[in-house]
This record gives sequence, structure tokens and C-alpha cells, in this order.
Amino acid sequence: MKRVNHKHILYGIAALSLVSCAVPKVADIKKAQTLPEMPAKTASSEEFQQLNLKAYFTDAHLLELFDKVVQANPDFQIAQQRVEIANSFLQRSKMDLLPSLEVGAEVTGNRYGKYTMEGVGNYDTNLSPNITEEQKINRDFTPNYWLGARSSWEIDAWGKLKNKKIAAQKKYLASTEGLRLLQVELFTDIANLYYQLVALDNRLAIYQKNYNLQQRAFEIVLAQREVGKATELAVQQFKAQNNNWLAEIEHIKVEIVTVEQAITTLTGSYGGEVKRGKTLMPTNMDVLNKTINVEAVIHARPDVAANYYVLEASQADAKAARAAFYPKIDLGAGIGMNSFSVETLFKPSSLAGQLLGGLMVPVFNKGQLKYEFKVASKEQEIAFLNYQKSITTAFNELQSILKQTRIYERVLKLKSEEVGFLDRGVEVSNDLYVTGYANYFELINSQKSKLTAELDLLQFQHQNTRNNVLLFKALGGNLN
Repeated sequence: MKRVNHKHILYGIAALSLVSCAVPKVADIKKAQTLPEMPAKTASSEEFQQLNLKAYFTDAHLLELFDKVVQANPDFQIAQQRVEIANSFLQRSKMDLLPSLEVGAEVTGNRYGKYTMEGVGNYDTNLSPNITEEQKINRDFTPNYWLGARSSWEIDAWGKLKNKKIAAQKKYLASTEGLRLLQVELFTDIANLYYQLVALDNRLAIYQKNYNLQQRAFEIVLAQREVGKATELAVQQFKAQNNNWLAEIEHIKVEIVTVEQAITTLTGSYGGEVKRGKTLMPTNMDVLNKTINVEAVIHARPDVAANYYVLEASQADAKAARAAFYPKIDLGAGIGMNSFSVETLFKPSSLAGQLLGGLMVPVFNKGQLKYEFKVASKEQEIAFLNYQKSITTAFNELQSILKQTRIYERVLKLKSEEVGFLDRGVEVSNDLYVTGYANYFELINSQKSKLTAELDLLQFQHQNTRNNVLLFKALGGNLN
């Protein structure tokens, strides 16, 4: 028999290994564009610290709604399950680095033909003087019993399994940040609906208060008509305006029902009244007067953090795809009791073992591996673009909200002064009408102007509140 030249085999394996080493390079993680600094209010401005949920939102009824959202909102519960799924993938990826172990039993049986190698071999074996009766083989039907354990292990020499574990870990972290982002968005939605409800209550109160004032003016006009100092036209104008305001009051009640329904849906409740306070959020001047480290704030946001974890996961996936070009090294072992008869299966001499080793080099499937690596590389580029986009969006959102908040402060001051002037104007118009120095048209206009100014002020207060709610999200939405 010709002797095998092991040196040639080793040379062949080495050559195949070198061929497999001609693999593409994984791109480094790109750095996002540098963010500009936000100017400090004063040279002595304090450094901004992360916001606390319960310190920022102090309305007890709103905080109670936050708790309900976490406990009962179906979208939040679904997101929690997705985090658990991501964690399961992570745990599975860790197990891939360890050897597998199987314990079990196998029973097979064969009937070999008379003119087969096995059939002839079994016949000769039974005629051998070197075997005992227990070692003779049943030629009519040859069973095979095995009871033991088997183990296999892929040696992660090139980091494929390690990078798959890293990718799973980063995806898990991204899912946890995604859960935090969903919670912040749910809190933002609830807060906006809650303060919309408060604004509607205040709007209703404004209409009711002005309607009562108008009723007093209407009584004056009726009295004036009785003595011939006012016309029927004035009476009809007042009645028309009264009906207009009454219709608005009813319409506001419809809006209140709609907003309450939206809140109960988000909190997983079957209808019911929403408990609420009476005041909108004031401007958080404490935040505006501090120096904000924009780099730290932006990267602490859950949407930005989640996109960065996805970027890291995509690079780990690309590294795992690259490692697939290298030879795959497998080790295997098995040990157990093996016999062709039940009687001898548990005898010490039936103990059998096996060691296996393999090195497989990809050759004809390298085209498929190249496509998979190309896909992984493009996924990494997409992940970076999403990461950069989230940073740009977060920065511009924060800048815009801070600027709007400062503008709203000035607007609210001017509108508050306007309401004060018009309050005095209504009193003056009533006095002038009674004394005959003003007509009913001026009286109606002063009432309408006062109502319009109060509604405008309320609208700006509501917009300012919405801005302050969004400011919490823009500054990172710390839920601790």
C-alpha cells in the first residue's frame, strides 16, 4: 500500500488557508459631525444637570397618569417583550461560544445482504477462533445499541462567534434604549393631552366668565330699551352674541370628551373621567439660565444612543461576515456504551469513544460570502447615516425649543398686559354706555376684544406648556 505523504496534505491545507485570507476589510465606525457649542447665558452660569422626571413634572395627577401608562399601555408592554426577545438572542449568542453537549441513546438495526462487504465480514468474524460466543454477530438482523454523550465545538479562531455575540449585545442595548425612547414619547403624549385638557377647562371657564359679564351688559341694554334709550337692534345683537358663546361652550365640552378618551386609551382604561389640575406649566427658567453641554445632552438621548448601538452592532455583523472567509475549525468527541447486543451493552468492554477534528475552507461558496459581507457593509453605512440623522434632528430640535421658549416668555408678558388693559376697557365701556357716552356697538366690541385677548393668552400659555413638555424630551428625558 502506498504511503501517504502527510507533508503534501499540510501544504494543501496551508495553501487553501492563504486563499481564504484574501478577504475584504471592515470599515471603522465613522465619527459624527462635531456639534457647535451653545452660548452660556452668563460667565457664571451653572452647568446643566440631567432633568429628573418628578422634579420637572410636579402635577400629581399627571404623575399618576405616567404610572398608569407604564403599567397598562399595550405599546409599552409590546416593547418590553421585544427587549426580552433581544436578551434571548444575546444569551443564545453567548452559548454559541461554548461546546455543545448531547446525552442520549440510539438503536439501529440492519440486515446485510449475503454478497455485501458487511455480510461477508460478519460471516468471517463468526468463524474466527479468536472471538467468544458473546462476540458473535447475529447475521439475520444486526442491531446496534449506543448510550452515551457527544460534544462538538467550533473554535472561534477568527472571532466570528465573538462578533456575533457583540452584535447581539449591542442590539439588546439598542432595544433597551428604544424602550426608554418609547416611554419618553408616551409620557410626552400623555403630558400634551393632559395639558390640552387643562387648557380646554380654562377656555371653558373664560367663555363662562365672559358670558356672565355679557349677561350683565345685556340686562343694562334691556333696561335701556324699556326707557327708550336703546333699540331692538341692540337687544338682538346681544342675543346673537350670547348664543354664539353658548354654542362655543358646548363645543368645548365635546373637545374635552375627545381628549379624555385619548388619554384613557393610552393608559389602557375603559373610559372614565380624567382627574386634572387647573394650571398649565410655567416656563422652566432654571434650565434656560444654565450652560448646556450639548455634546453630552444629545448623546444621552435614547434615540441617539439607540442608533449608536445599532451602528456598533452593524460593524460587529460585518466583522462576523468577514470571519466567515477563514477556515472553520471544528472539534468533536463522543463517549458511551456501544454494542450489537443488549446483554453486553453495559459491560466495561463495551465502552467506546471517538475524537473528531475538522478544518473546512470555503472555496466555491466564496461568492455568496462576498455578497453577505457587502450587505453587512452597506448595513453599517445605513446605520451611520441614521445615527448622524438622529444627532442632527436632536440638535436642531433642542435649539429650536430653547429659542421658542425664550420668545414665548416675552409674548406671554405682552399678552398678559393686553388682557389687563382690556379688563379695564370693559369696565369703562359699561360706565360710558350707562351715562350715554358710548353706544351698544362699542359695548359689544369691548366684550369681544376682552374675550379674544384672554383666549389668545390662553393659547400662548398652552403652546408654551407644549414647548416645555418637548424640552424635557429634547434634553434627554431622564426617567429616574
